[in-house]
Amino acid sequence: MTTAGTLETVSENCSHGGVQGVYRHASASTGTQMTFSVFVPPHEDGAKLPVLWFLSGLTCTHANVTEKGEFRAACAEHGVIFVAPDTSPRGEAVPDDEAYDFGQGAGFYVDATQVPWAQHFQMRSYIEQELPALLAEHFPADMQRQAISGHSMGGHGALTIGLRNPDRFRSISAFSPIVSPLNCPWGDKALGGYLGDDRSDWREYDACALIEDGSRHANLLVDQGTADNFLEEQLKTDLLVDACKSADMPADIRMQPGYDHSYYFISTFMAEHVGWHARHLQG
Repeated sequence: MTTAGTLETVSENCSHGGVQGVYRHASASTGTQMTFSVFVPPHEDGAKLPVLWFLSGLTCTHANVTEKGEFRAACAEHGVIFVAPDTSPRGEAVPDDEAYDFGQGAGFYVDATQVPWAQHFQMRSYIEQELPALLAEHFPADMQRQAISGHSMGGHGALTIGLRNPDRFRSISAFSPIVSPLNCPWGDKALGGYLGDDRSDWREYDACALIEDGSRHANLLVDQGTADNFLEEQLKTDLLVDACKSADMPADIRMQPGYDHSYYFISTFMAEHVGWHARHLQG
């Protein structure tokens, strides 16, 4: 029987001189089996390597970025471990919704408080506490050198987790993130469903609100495509620009002409993000 802290190896493949693995374990946070991927680049025996977390978007699993993200060459070059968790608990006993933007595949990286979601949808605790402990136990990870990134819903996760834990994550980046769930339909549905109607409870899961409420980080990089069909209604990058400007918080927020919401966009800039994080993870 698999217990928390014990890993089952689903697959391991050699890549760029390192090992791309997929692993499964019984999660105490979600009460389910959880699957995640880890790329460990080539390294000397006994070496501890910095860690880059990547949180994926709506409908995704660990597999989307693992198969399409094109991160391994850059991670091998810079000596960075790349970790890709799933986006939610899964299984027959886990509540779900018929829509793609709520339920399984749409955990929004929150700790749910509402029935029936609270029993399993504890993704904040899973990402911030349980999975890092598992990583430190089983992989050559230097947990004093961590960075975080993500896409769309996962960009929201990276921004909020990074802003809440600035001493843990040396740098934060995002691709087409949901910057303010308080101000978009995806956020209204997800945070209302998982956390209830009191919108003050949502603020710790909203990057712009966190900045307004005093959270700061010195190293923030965001890339957003101008041809992204979710930009105006859901992502609203301009709100993050305004929040950073009002707080006098430095941020490199770049609008990339012609790029959409897909992994063609992410993979184009992924190596640059890995290298940017690697510079902040040195030493």
